Amino acid sequence: MTQHDVIPEARLSSPGEQLKTPGIDPASLPFQWQRPHIAVAGAVLVALAVGAYVLHGQGHAAPALSLVFGAVFGVVLQRSRFCFFCMFREWYDDGDPRGLFGLLVALATGIVGYTLIFGAWLPDATTGRLPPDAFIGPVSVALIAAGLAFGAGMALSGSCVSAHLYRLGEGSPTAPFALLGTVGGFMLGFATWNDIYLSTISGAPVIWLPRWLGYAGALLAAIALLTLIAWALSRTSRPIDSPSTPARDLPEALLTKRWPAWIGGAIIGMLGTFAYFRVAPLGVTAEIGNRARQAASTLGVAPSRLEGLDTLRGCISVVGDVLLSRNGAFVLALVAASFAAALAAGQFTPAWPSRGQIVRGLIGGLMLGWGAMTGLGCTVGTLLSGIMAGALSGWVFAAVVFAGIAITLSVGRRAGLLPRPS
Repeated sequence: MTQHDVIPEARLSSPGEQLKTPGIDPASLPFQWQRPHIAVAGAVLVALAVGAYVLHGQGHAAPALSLVFGAVFGVVLQRSRFCFFCMFREWYDDGDPRGLFGLLVALATGIVGYTLIFGAWLPDATTGRLPPDAFIGPVSVALIAAGLAFGAGMALSGSCVSAHLYRLGEGSPTAPFALLGTVGGFMLGFATWNDIYLSTISGAPVIWLPRWLGYAGALLAAIALLTLIAWALSRTSRPIDSPSTPARDLPEALLTKRWPAWIGGAIIGMLGTFAYFRVAPLGVTAEIGNRARQAASTLGVAPSRLEGLDTLRGCISVVGDVLLSRNGAFVLALVAASFAAALAAGQFTPAWPSRGQIVRGLIGGLMLGWGAMTGLGCTVGTLLSGIMAGALSGWVFAAVVFAGIAITLSVGRRAGLLPRPS
C-alpha cells in the first residue's frame, strides 16, 4: 500500500479554515471566481425547494418535509465536516477534541428537545409504553457485534454511511464503492438475521431510560455523562493552536469557511428534534436497507421471512412499493444539498479512485452494511437518534463503535494496512 492509497478526504481542518480536499485548493482562489458555482448550487437548492412544494401540494407532506430536512442535514454535514469517524480520529491521532465536542453538543441539544416532546406526548414514562416511532432498540450481544463491525468499517472505508453520502456530493472517489459495499453488507445481514435474532435479539431487553429514571432523572443523567465525557476529552487532549484567516464578509464565511463543529452539532440536535416531531427520527439507512432487501429477495440470498425485524424500533427497511419513501427523499436531498454546498465552496473535486480506495471502500462498506442492518441503524439512527431518545441501545452502540474504530486503526497500522495520514 502506498501513501497515495490513504483516503485524504477524511481529514478535518481547523475551524475557520478551508476544507482540505484533493484537487484545487479553494483557499488559493478569489472568492469572486466561485460565484458561477454558487449560482449552480443555488439552483440545486431551489430545485429541492420546488420539489418539496410540489409534493406538499399533492398531499405528500411527510416526503416534502423529508426533502427539506435532508437538504439542511446535507448542508450542515458538509459545511461543518460532521463525520463521526473524522471527529474521533482527530482526537485519537492528534489530541484535537473539537469535533467530538460538536457531537456532544448535538446529543445534548437533541436530548433536551426529545424530552420536551416525550413529556407532551407521554406524560407518565413509567407506564411501560414507549414513545411512538422513537429508535429504542434491544440491548444484546448482537448489538455489540454490530457496533464493532460498524466501527471497523468506518476505519477501513474512511467514513460512516452518512459521511459517505455527503462526500458522494463532494465527488469522493471512495464513497461510491463504500456505499456499494454497504448494500452488499445489508444483504449479508438479511441472510444472517434469522439465526442472530432467534439466538440473541428476541429475548434481549429493550431499555428506555426515562421509564426507569423518569424524564428528569434520565435528562440529568445524560447531561452529566456528556459533561463527564467532555471533561475527560479536555484532560486527554493537547492544546490546539489553530490560527485562522478571518473571512472578508458573511457570504465567504458561510460558503467557503468550515463551520465550527459546535455550531454544526447544535443545528443537528435541533434538526433531530424537529424531524422526530414532524416526520421520523433522523436516519440514513432505511432506504438503503429497503433497496438491499428487495435485491436480496430477488436474488434469493435472504430468507423470505425475516423473524421479528418489522416489529423492532430502528432505522430499518420497510417493505413497500413507494417509488420515493420518506427516508429515500431525505437521503436524496442530503446528497444533492451536500453537492450544492461543496460546489459553492469550490470543494467539489471528483478524482479517479486508487486501488486501495476501491478495496477499502468495498470491504469497509460491507462491514458498515452488516453492522447497520444487525444494529438496526448506523451512527445517525442508532447512535444519534437513539441516545436523543433515551435508549440504552444508543449508548452501547456508541461505546462499541468508537472501540471498533480504535482497535481497527491500531491493528491496521501495525500491519501496515492503514498507514497514519501525514
